[in-house]
Amino acid sequence: MSGASVEPALRIRGLSFTYPRAAQSTLESVSLSVQPGEVLAIVGPNGAGKTTLLRIVQGLQEGYRGEVRVLGLSPGEARRRGLVGSVAQRSGAMLAYPVSGHDVVMMGATVGLPGWRSPAAGVRERVIDALERVDALRYADAPIGTLSGGQLQRIMVARALVIEPKLLILDEPTVGIDAAGQERFADLLARLKEHGNLTILLVMHDLRAVASGAASCDRIACLRRSLHFHDTPSGITAQVLADVFEHDLSPIFRGLHIEASGEQPRPPRTDQGSHDAGHDHADGGSCAHH
Repeated sequence: MSGASVEPALRIRGLSFTYPRAAQSTLESVSLSVQPGEVLAIVGPNGAGKTTLLRIVQGLQEGYRGEVRVLGLSPGEARRRGLVGSVAQRSGAMLAYPVSGHDVVMMGATVGLPGWRSPAAGVRERVIDALERVDALRYADAPIGTLSGGQLQRIMVARALVIEPKLLILDEPTVGIDAAGQERFADLLARLKEHGNLTILLVMHDLRAVASGAASCDRIACLRRSLHFHDTPSGITAQVLADVFEHDLSPIFRGLHIEASGEQPRPPRTDQGSHDAGHDHADGGSCAHH
């Protein structure tokens, strides 16, 4: 209908979260929205609250304050309906299993179902389609232990895509991948965007990886307990990055198309907060909205 508003794929309003016995909140008054088909990169240092935010969006963490809606549903309901696919940070545990990339994607299609080696009609076609979407079909029959970091990452993305989610979450997708692999990952993001109906939320702490993929991101959100910035990559400033990452990032500015002014950025803030060693390491540092 003409003029009708579009429901955001992800809407967060006033989100705050504090772990039990923590001295201060891990997330504080975070608000953002992601439209269907957009790619949002959430960047920030280790301990910024990024992992906690992802767990909340995936319906894996309760006890938060504020509103979180995923495709108009609660995070838990969206997950139960198979609307959210995710790729966790790289782990070497799976490499020990004698399975192929094709097997890994097949397991993603039939998780929780008995006899995954005898999938229902239509599942095999979805597996092939997912592998084609990430351009991994040519090495899908190879044992996963023989694949490069970039190839394995594509297999894991295909595994997440095989359930045909509306929201895809990628947690540190370029960790352990060299510079050339990061460039290819940027190409993969562009390839996934071509479908138009997939919303992508990716989390990164390495700004060099963000710089290589910035052209494929519609928006960037800089997070360090609360939001510093949530806008297009071209709108980000050197000062925002200095506040968030607390060290000189001028060598990276050019990759993000940031023009540093003649005035030096202000010294980084030092009001560090509490440590949360099993989740986001050292979440802290009060951040004002910009």
